[in-house]
Amino acid sequence: MDDAALTGAVPTLDAKTIAELADQLSQLLRLRTLPIGMKGFADLETMTDVPGLRRPPKGRTFSTCQLVTQARMAGFTLGITTENIPAFSSCSSVIGLDAPGEVYTSGRKMEGVWFENRDAAAAHQAGMPRVAPGTYRGMVVSPLRTARLDPPDICLFYGNPAQMILFINGLQWKNYRRYDFSITGESACADSWGHALKTRTVSLSIPCYAERRYGGVADDEMLMACPPEDLQRAVTGLQGLSKAGLRYPIMPFGPQAEPAEGMAKSYAGKA
Repeated sequence: MDDAALTGAVPTLDAKTIAELADQLSQLLRLRTLPIGMKGFADLETMTDVPGLRRPPKGRTFSTCQLVTQARMAGFTLGITTENIPAFSSCSSVIGLDAPGEVYTSGRKMEGVWFENRDAAAAHQAGMPRVAPGTYRGMVVSPLRTARLDPPDICLFYGNPAQMILFINGLQWKNYRRYDFSITGESACADSWGHALKTRTVSLSIPCYAERRYGGVADDEMLMACPPEDLQRAVTGLQGLSKAGLRYPIMPFGPQAEPAEGMAKSYAGKA
């Protein structure tokens, strides 16, 4: 069963509703930074109509993970095109602004760096989830609370493993499905916003070395990306779990305590 079948015929959520969901998510999981949205634009004139839009200064470039961090930590609404992304990176090809260059697809760029040989480096590039080249001409990231992207293509937030498993539990609360997530390794943004933009499905990633070095991602942080409808489904589930006493932070019961006492609080009368 796919996500569409699980969510049903849900109408497109508007930006105000998504902002309210983001606030509820932040409270339920006590997130350290702001949940954000990402939206691709085929028409740059439409992109410039986004309220409060900032553009990088002329000649200044950022990696996509740096832009995401500016949105989630500083609260900026940022719009980019290929000219705002370093020419030596493959960031723009992940989000569908252009195609990856031959220096990447051949494996030459990462040979002897992330991979021992060119074949391994080329296989890494071939396996990366990417939005089709030329799908978009520009991309905007913005905190969901601003409701400036109406609606965003995908919603993203950073959290620790405990917060992520509870979010997934929320997704599974009403309509269960098993989730399998990919691990690209380096270039893990392909597993999060790349995969979510391409497939419009829930995508969890372990941020890579570059995201941590340049994007400032903390050691304990993972990244979740999903369509707005899945954000709504997870928040509804988290609220249901909370009523059952299953909340964040998860209070440790103790490795030497009798587990039946704790389980009785959740499973009383279920025998």
